[in-house]
Amino acid sequence: MHIPDAKTFRNFADLARAHVRGRDFAISVKRRPSSPVAVIAPHGGEIEDGTSELARAIAGEEFNLYSFEGTRAARNYRALHLTSHLFDEPECLSLIAQCGFVVAIHGCAGDEPAVFLGGLDVTLRDLLADALARARVAAASSGHRFPAVHPNNVCNRGARGKGVQIEITRPLRYAAAAAPLVAAVRSVLFRVPA
Repeated sequence: MHIPDAKTFRNFADLARAHVRGRDFAISVKRRPSSPVAVIAPHGGEIEDGTSELARAIAGEEFNLYSFEGTRAARNYRALHLTSHLFDEPECLSLIAQCGFVVAIHGCAGDEPAVFLGGLDVTLRDLLADALARARVAAASSGHRFPAVHPNNVCNRGARGKGVQIEITRPLRYAAAAAPLVAAVRSVLFRVPA
């Protein structure tokens, strides 16, 4: 059976024509209208494993949450990884349009625990980098391959036109190893202006 390669998709509409919600992917949205923060996992489930769980942990009960999750039996990354500057899923865009602060959680390759911060919200990015450093989580905010500065990157499509992308290697995406990262990010998000 031929699996359409997500690299050929121009937008979410292309993905939705090739795959079926409820079979190949799931979408979850939790709105917290009193919060200006949205935590999103556009490549969750089995696309970039561990990212949905991290987004949920960071959002807790306080922050808005969005997750697009691959649920196929296999090849989720190849079939469903719509690159961030093409990710225009309507429920996600509707949620983040109401939020001044958007933090996108992603998974990247790497055997060493590391975090790579990007996005157009340089102030929030730097606050997160400082908090992660204090938590002894290795974090780079420049000089890496995940700058996330394209204006159409989903992290930059919130109410203020800028946000933060957090790329996290596999060793930091699970359970106890993720706890300091989650706590550091939450500590910063609690301080953003309403």
